Amino acid sequence: MGDYHDLQPVARGFNRYLDSVKIGGNLTLSKYVGAPMTRSRLPLIITAFFSVLVALVSYRFVLLGMSVAFPGMLSHLDQRWLAFVLHVTASPIALAIGVFQFFPGYRQRRPALHRLSGRIYAFSVLVGGLSGLWLAFGTNGPVAGAGFGLLSVVWMVVTALAVRAAMARRIADHRHWMILSFALTLAGVTLRLYLAGFTLLGFSYPEASIYLAWICWVPNVVIAYWWLRREAQQKVTA
Repeated sequence: MGDYHDLQPVARGFNRYLDSVKIGGNLTLSKYVGAPMTRSRLPLIITAFFSVLVALVSYRFVLLGMSVAFPGMLSHLDQRWLAFVLHVTASPIALAIGVFQFFPGYRQRRPALHRLSGRIYAFSVLVGGLSGLWLAFGTNGPVAGAGFGLLSVVWMVVTALAVRAAMARRIADHRHWMILSFALTLAGVTLRLYLAGFTLLGFSYPEASIYLAWICWVPNVVIAYWWLRREAQQKVTA
């Protein structure tokens, strides 16, 4: 086995790789920057991991079939099959693509690809939002339906504002709207995390959906807005 000092170049190289990607402020993944990874970078790393994981798992229906992959959604499959298929197809694309839009190295080295993937993201949000709104009308009760329906509307509106800002070359505004947009996209992740907790407490999905329809996205938006406000205040005081 080699000496400890023999491993130091490898460790430094790994740290440089982990120091490359930045989503404003101090939230960074990392790459080719010599600083070691710090605790402040963990939120983005965890977000990227769960975004890709949930997106991939969402496509389990390709191998299992719809009824096996989504046994708790049989009413949607029976009554709103097209909306459900569109939603579970488009929304994971937005989730997987969206997180990589914040990587500065990706934007700087591949600007054309960044713009193309941004268009795919926006189109996926449009399809996922419209189909989600359709599905909301068939959700368990008016409270859950209102929560999921409002999520779909706000998701599409905020993303449209991000696209409009990008087309007008208002990059700072585009970035702010995209952060809020992806906070809404992350509802696909937070819903599943909260659902796991409700399941452990003995709730069925219909019972939990009354709460999930709101807590899967409202806290995300509040946190994103708070983070943007804090960042703006830090720039003013710097």
